[in-house]
Amino acid sequence: MPLIIEPLAQLTVEQQQALAWQLQACVAQGASLGFYHPLCDADVANYWSQVNTELKESKRLLLGAYVNQQLVASVQLVPCQKQNGQHRAEVEKLIVHPDYQRQGIAQSLMHHLETYASQQGIRLLVLDTQSGDKSEQFYQAVGFTKSGEIPHFVSDQQGALYATSYYFKLLPTR
Repeated sequence: MPLIIEPLAQLTVEQQQALAWQLQACVAQGASLGFYHPLCDADVANYWSQVNTELKESKRLLLGAYVNQQLVASVQLVPCQKQNGQHRAEVEKLIVHPDYQRQGIAQSLMHHLETYASQQGIRLLVLDTQSGDKSEQFYQAVGFTKSGEIPHFVSDQQGALYATSYYFKLLPTR
């Protein structure tokens, strides 16, 4: 499986559709990515439009993973905009379409993201994920450390509340 990972600087209509496809498929399988299932097409389009605006303003990095020229996964890096926080960034929305999970794509995306972050002088990565989700094992496996948990942080569509776990990773200085 030839895998190509590249930054997506300005999203085309086709890329936005592929990203929407990834997001919808993962949320349908229960991933806590900020949306309830089923996703409204307008909400998904609005989200990716907002991301595209931040890409154009260089406030966010979006890496896309392609298999056979099809965009199947993505991850985002959001550098802190505060003067005293320019050494850190948040990892957001690591999404791998369910048909492509467990093939090393997420690990490759995170490796590329960390390399890019280091090149930009970022020394601390932070992220959050729903406590108990399978993603916790993944983040620990790629070197992130759990720093804590906040109860009742996210809800499902029925109103049940769930904790969120916070993770960090210190990047080596180069």
